[in-house]
Amino acid sequence: MKMHNPPHPGEVIKELCLEPLGLSVTDAARALGVSRKTLSTLLNGRSGISPEMALRLAKAFDTSPESWLNQQMQYDLWIAEQNLGELKVEKLAHVG
Repeated sequence: MKMHNPPHPGEVIKELCLEPLGLSVTDAARALGVSRKTLSTLLNGRSGISPEMALRLAKAFDTSPESWLNQQMQYDLWIAEQNLGELKVEKLAHVG
């Protein structure tokens, strides 16, 4: 089932992880072992979740890395669909 306009994973981190714990970007970055700039660009939607960041987030927030990567994939796919609009691609015949 397709999601309609999924949030950027950075929004999810900010709203569901950092804010409820009262964590600043600086404190969260330190706990994750990344720079404040790295975390800030993710939280502001200017970068995505890498496999390494997914592992860091999973360990820090007791989640799975797959859940973070899945959120990123859903967001990226939705953006691609918006940017490409209606794709005009021919179906390829099955060979065999």
